[in-house]
Amino acid sequence: MAAAAYASIKLFTGTSHPELAHLIAKRLGIPLARASILQPLSGETKVTITESVRDYDVYILNTCAGEVNTSLIELCIMIHACKISSARRITAIIPHFFYARQDKKDKSRAPITAKLVANMLREAGCDHVITMDLHASQIQGFFDVPLYAEPAMVNYIREHFDDVRNCVIVSPDAGGAKRATSIADRLNVDFALFHKERKKANEVSRMVLVGSVTGKIAILVDDMADTCGTLGLAARNLLEAGASKVYGFATHGILSGPALKVISESGMEKLVVTNTIPLGDKIEGCPKIEQIDVSHVLAETIRRSHFGESVSYLFHEVPYTNGIGP
Repeated sequence: MAAAAYASIKLFTGTSHPELAHLIAKRLGIPLARASILQPLSGETKVTITESVRDYDVYILNTCAGEVNTSLIELCIMIHACKISSARRITAIIPHFFYARQDKKDKSRAPITAKLVANMLREAGCDHVITMDLHASQIQGFFDVPLYAEPAMVNYIREHFDDVRNCVIVSPDAGGAKRATSIADRLNVDFALFHKERKKANEVSRMVLVGSVTGKIAILVDDMADTCGTLGLAARNLLEAGASKVYGFATHGILSGPALKVISESGMEKLVVTNTIPLGDKIEGCPKIEQIDVSHVLAETIRRSHFGESVSYLFHEVPYTNGIGP
């Protein structure tokens, strides 16, 4: 579709992931809208929208990466600036949602921070939110457009594995069982999962495999790879259980702390993540990491949202990667 069709769209980016915003803009055939974002010595964030947004359909991309709190306040300020500048509609694009793991009240006096963030975005003036692979399904009630990386992962597996029938999809915990079984069903392969017990957050004490992986290629799937302790332990357990090879797939490659060391020593052949989070030099630091692009999914979501078309198509299919889909 000609760029003129997108004349009423403005796509802005914060400082957390401008590379992804540029990829989306390129796929839409539009320039990135101009905004000045400064961090003075006072520590306050200063935002100036440097072009008119009056009566435009505005999309603002910022993701949970780097200085997380700075990225969140940047996004809120940009939304507010566009709102009081008479933008027609404002949509926040948050590929990796802020505080997604703090999604429930799991102990006395614990906050539900994911809900707080949703309230902040609404009060700033956000009309819609586009996000990808939320950590827990209950958070979907906060948003309009939750997307999934599953179709892109399924396509990658079909294209890069010679014998998909010899694969088994493995969830590293019971919470990810629905995601893993969905991928297994689409590939028509077996499914297994781990039951895990934690000593504390990001530290697993014991994992028990439910299902058989003997002689098969085990594909671990999860929504995020943070310290990778769970993925590393699961990979070692799978190899001990007779898996011929182990691959890891995660939507959000946070890769904090000892993650690169854990991946290198885990026995995994490869960890595949999407570009919802910028990896910088982490790929160079660990050759086992591979990143796949989801900008075409986000660009097609913007197109469908702007023209009032169904977005549910993208829950199960990947749009054409050489341009905007049908």
